[in-house]
Amino acid sequence: MRQSPLVLLILFIIGCSTDQLDGEGTLKAFTEEFDIEIDNVIACAASNENDNLISVFLYPRPGATNIQYFETETAEVDKNDFREYRPKLFSLTEVFNGYLKKFDVSAAAEKWAIVSFDEDGKRHLSNPIRLKQRTKPTEYLPQNIMVDSSSAMPSFTWQDGIYDDTKIYFQVVSDADNNLLSGTYTFDRNFQYYQLGNVVLNISPDNPPALLPDVSYGFSLLAVSEDNWVNQFSQIQYSIE
Repeated sequence: MRQSPLVLLILFIIGCSTDQLDGEGTLKAFTEEFDIEIDNVIACAASNENDNLISVFLYPRPGATNIQYFETETAEVDKNDFREYRPKLFSLTEVFNGYLKKFDVSAAAEKWAIVSFDEDGKRHLSNPIRLKQRTKPTEYLPQNIMVDSSSAMPSFTWQDGIYDDTKIYFQVVSDADNNLLSGTYTFDRNFQYYQLGNVVLNISPDNPPALLPDVSYGFSLLAVSEDNWVNQFSQIQYSIE
């Protein structure tokens, strides 16, 4: 028996509603048949200085596979509802020669994002990242970093910019070839290479090397808010005296 257009429309609406309830094509569906670990991917996001893209950084631990990026339509949703997140295909590029990676994200509206990867048979997710490219564009302030390079263990101090909600600071010491030598987090606005007294999270490779005199090194700083937005991104070059 041939169905009327009205019946077909009703069936279509019911089908769409069922898909939405089941979360088909969303982060909810992506995680349903896996053991998941939440807050187990280190990730944050910053607006770029010289283009309209957003860099969503992550630390892919050795053995991580299937790195994925998900985002909501707007920021006006429940950030913890995985049905609100859908996968997006953005280019994934290397940072510090692959020790970190970043998605180059194009987004006109502010929204929430989550990064995931697979490791040891589990699906690992970052905490939600609030993209704030319009209301709080990332500041680039190399002048806010001070370095004492009078010893082989240089000390770095810095100041915040105009934003007052930074919760943690990520520091990277790199060599002239842009290899990451150390990657550390502090709550303090200071760090000494390679002293871990005030370090609260350490993603450095094993046994970072001693720094040599008259060799160029880099220092990168990310000041990160509680919702994983980078308030300040600053980089300087220096050498041991």
